[in-house]
Amino acid sequence: MASHMMDSIEQFNHSQVSEFVLLGLISSQDTQFLLVALFSVTYVITVLGNLLIVVTVFYTPNLNTPMYFLLGNLSFVDMTLASFVTPEMIINLVKKHKTISFAGCFTQIFLLHFLGGIEMVLLVSMAYDRYVAICKPLHYMAIMNKRVCILLVVTSWFSGLLHSGLQIPFFVNLTFCGPNVVNSIFCDLSMVTKLACVDTYIVQIVIVANSGMISLSCFLILLISYSLILITIWSHSSAGHSKARSTLTAHITVVILFFGPCIFIYIWPFSNHSVDKFLAVFYTIVTPILNPIIYTL
Repeated sequence: MASHMMDSIEQFNHSQVSEFVLLGLISSQDTQFLLVALFSVTYVITVLGNLLIVVTVFYTPNLNTPMYFLLGNLSFVDMTLASFVTPEMIINLVKKHKTISFAGCFTQIFLLHFLGGIEMVLLVSMAYDRYVAICKPLHYMAIMNKRVCILLVVTSWFSGLLHSGLQIPFFVNLTFCGPNVVNSIFCDLSMVTKLACVDTYIVQIVIVANSGMISLSCFLILLISYSLILITIWSHSSAGHSKARSTLTAHITVVILFFGPCIFIYIWPFSNHSVDKFLAVFYTIVTPILNPIIYTL
């Protein structure tokens, strides 16, 4: 009996998946080399652009304002997000065997949701800052003091840690003993969960309740705040407000590009859309390079 139990445990251990295979974006070899060049250039511009913003904001006394303080933190998060995602994508594009260890997959999922959660709350904080500046200009310095700015940044980091920490235990407790091919460019909870050998209904519900609802609620808050700002601007038409309108339009574009794919992927994690991996490119590669361009200008 004991011998049979040991054999079963040993068989179970051998059946555990130790690595995952990432299919990437496109199977065409020529296209992959083109993507390597594109992602490499994008990564360099993203890091240099965001690093320039961080250094400029924190070493220029004239930029010691709430808006630039939040922007500097956003650029740091974007730079970190791009640095752990994009190089891995580039390496997988040139590798013949596009594999990632279970630990590596776990790390990607944790960092993706940790940094993504931080960015969502930071974008909401920046929208709140703009709302106070435009809709309540006389009370701006009293409301957006240094203590409030630090509190907003600390809240964003805590929210990201909480957002990621609530989902990771469910992933760790899943059993992977069969297919190990992930139809994506990196590991994400919604895609890897589908490969588990056990019923993942509860995990899927957690993904919707956590990632889906956070993405949707932050997006709605941003839309409401930007709508109030635009209404205020339209009621005071001038050349300065015209510039503010164009700036806010650019901000809203970035918000849609970031939150749109997140909402589509995490609100319906039960579906199996091949388009998910292309949408993932927007909030991992496109948004980090757009933020320094849009928000700086």
